[in-house]
Amino acid sequence: MAYLWFKSFHIIGFVAWFAGLFYLPRLFVYHIEASDRPEAVRSALKTEYNRMEKRLYKLIMRPAMIFTIVMAAGIIYQEPGVFKETWLHVKLLLVLALVGFHHYCGRVIRQLEEGTCTISGIQMRRLNEVPTIILALVVFLAIFKNNFPTDIVTWGTIAAIIAFAVIIQLYARKRRLQEQGELEASS
Repeated sequence: MAYLWFKSFHIIGFVAWFAGLFYLPRLFVYHIEASDRPEAVRSALKTEYNRMEKRLYKLIMRPAMIFTIVMAAGIIYQEPGVFKETWLHVKLLLVLALVGFHHYCGRVIRQLEEGTCTISGIQMRRLNEVPTIILALVVFLAIFKNNFPTDIVTWGTIAAIIAFAVIIQLYARKRRLQEQGELEASS
């Protein structure tokens, strides 16, 4: 019975953590693009985005990450045989990558606050897709375990990455054209 409690709380924890991992890079995009606004608006936006980013990171994401990892340890404690499974080793590597991404986001918060961030809005949009791809792979591993359909998932992941890249490029092009149209209309 304890195993099911740990598993339930593990799922609740990673849902909260991923909510932050999805939203924080989106805040970064808005924060970075606030630099294109007039000074009066820019200053207020950057202050507010920094406040939102710090709260999300420290009050939601960090506790959710720790809670997720602790509950995972509880699952492994309850079912120690699972630690010998190859799928779990791969999943743990992906989780380690997520923890690295999480800490990278903390670094970006500091850089944005200090005004030293060199990432563009389009680059941050690309980075915003990293947790999505990792989440999909982790879910597939957790469901399929050692029967992981490697070929299908590999091709599906490649297709998703290409789709994300195309959508991001099309959106960037649309924004450029829209900004050009606004400049021409104001002249």
